Amino acid sequence: MILTSLSKYRDVGLLLMRIGLGTMMILHGWPKLVGGPALWEKLGAAMGHLGISFFPVGWGFMAALSESLGGALLILGFCFRPATMLLTCTMIVAATMHYKTSGGEFLEYAWPVELAIVFASLILIGPGRFSVDKN
Repeated sequence: MILTSLSKYRDVGLLLMRIGLGTMMILHGWPKLVGGPALWEKLGAAMGHLGISFFPVGWGFMAALSESLGGALLILGFCFRPATMLLTCTMIVAATMHYKTSGGEFLEYAWPVELAIVFASLILIGPGRFSVDKN
């Protein structure tokens, strides 16, 4: 089949995915990161939906850092698997929060679930050849 020849561009595809997703995560996380402790506390309150109600400022800061720094690491393909693990966890918490606050409205929690699936898959796939990690 003609389309099977595209498999030789697997690493280019992974690079495009890393750049696109990483850029979007930076754009999503940077305003949260520079938002300061008041915003971090609000973000960290999402952990309450998992039964964890202590240290909301710290959890919020870690979520914002995970999104912004994790996005940069994703683009570079550096510390790729730890970064995608943190992004997966962040998206699971976000999905849980959106699910519970929306009363189970599918369109409210679908996006973080989809991203969690992508990031979890990338843990297994790796960053590709065009990365700092190169595996």
